[in-house]
Amino acid sequence: MTVVPSIGRILDRPLADRPDATAIVARDGALTYRELDVAIDVAAGALWESGVRQGDRVAASLPNGVDIVVAFHAAMRLGAVWVGIPQAYPPAEQTRLLRHAGVRVFLTTPTAAAPAVAAEVAVLGTDGNWRELLEAGLRPPSLHIDPYAPAAIAFTSGTTGSPKGIVHSQHNLLLPGEVLVASRGYGPDLRKGDSLPLTILNLMALSTVLTAQAGGCAVLMDRRDAVGIAEWIRTESVTTWNAVPPQLRDMLHNSTIQPDDLASLTEIWCGGTDLPDALRTDFEQKFGVPIRLTYGLTEAPTIVSIDSPGRRWQPGASGVVLPHLDVRSAESGELTVRAAASGPWAGAYTPMLGLWNGAGVDPTPGPLHTGDLGSVDEDGWLTVVGRRKMVIVRGGANVYPAEVENVLKAVPGVGDAVVFGIPDARLGERVCALIELASDGEYVLDGPDLHRHCMDQLAKYKVPESWAVVDTLPRNSMGKVVRTDLPALFGSADPLPNHSPV
Repeated sequence: MTVVPSIGRILDRPLADRPDATAIVARDGALTYRELDVAIDVAAGALWESGVRQGDRVAASLPNGVDIVVAFHAAMRLGAVWVGIPQAYPPAEQTRLLRHAGVRVFLTTPTAAAPAVAAEVAVLGTDGNWRELLEAGLRPPSLHIDPYAPAAIAFTSGTTGSPKGIVHSQHNLLLPGEVLVASRGYGPDLRKGDSLPLTILNLMALSTVLTAQAGGCAVLMDRRDAVGIAEWIRTESVTTWNAVPPQLRDMLHNSTIQPDDLASLTEIWCGGTDLPDALRTDFEQKFGVPIRLTYGLTEAPTIVSIDSPGRRWQPGASGVVLPHLDVRSAESGELTVRAAASGPWAGAYTPMLGLWNGAGVDPTPGPLHTGDLGSVDEDGWLTVVGRRKMVIVRGGANVYPAEVENVLKAVPGVGDAVVFGIPDARLGERVCALIELASDGEYVLDGPDLHRHCMDQLAKYKVPESWAVVDTLPRNSMGKVVRTDLPALFGSADPLPNHSPV
């Protein structure tokens, strides 16, 4: 198998085969492949006029829409390095990322609160000077692009500390889409809907990059609520939607959303955080749409494993490892990722280039250490039991939060649950749980009942010793719980009635 040499070339095939087919649909417009190609070229000319050269960093904090897609592809055509800055970040946090990346150009919306940037940074507003540059219709020079050079910096979500800048090449960003298109049989009929922010690099690679590789259409949703997503799916005949578990839970419990609203879907991808098997079963029974569980990493990048096409899935597993990867469980139980040594994709995978140090890349040689604990069986099914750094050591025994959380999420009235450790003078750590109530409010949670349920399912030392209830758990834009906020939130949350100690 061969991979397209650069992101700037992924439109070649659809331009030759179906140039007037719709390439992207968004709230601010739709573009055919022919129109998208022209728009990217003009945007590349605008960035060149703004002083962007190969290796320069181009940052953007923009909503899902035409502008962010065109700007990303334009940066790739110039050999620049793309940096997505989440709109949800406050100005101070945006400032830290922009300064650490050393950006040359920053694209933003005129109404956004302005982060502090250096004088040499060109700040371009999408309704102001950026639009004026585009209207000039400038074109970039013809450039040779090295597909293995730095092409993007993806800052991690920062759930366990300060964000790290993961550096990927264009080859890295192209390979997952090529593998998914080939292994899942995607083609021009693919209409992939994405509601998560495209400032997340993985989402960009799995939206407009992947759909261009398939010759399909990227549907860029500007709403993340269940009703808004269902509307996008219905009106744009979305065939594949990329979701996170809270969105599925909200959709399942919303009586206004009916199976007909999702009738165009052939599958739903779900990743970002754990999906309880019971929620998956209930959703598929109500809507008749198969959910494909995924496991992915910013460092990989994107998807490492996904359920195979069809309705077969394995309880507790996160799909089958993609054919270009070799995932192993080390002696410590930590999952590691390297290139497949056999098969049609042997040797195609290249790991992330390293971590951005503020001026360049610090290489990270060797296989990718995921930080996740799990296993891979002989058929390639991958099962994750928890994060290595999140393991709770209680009295010398290891407690994996994901295992306890799955038990709690099966209790009626529990919308979501997160388990973590709090220091304890005698045991080292004690197990605590924060419960997010189900949105339907049909059940009243009771501490002793939760305790009995856990005692029936878990070893005694794994059962939480302290419980508290919150209306909403803190989450980032990928739906992952922000664990650094949990101890403070636990201290201010409403405790459940005491139960007999473990």
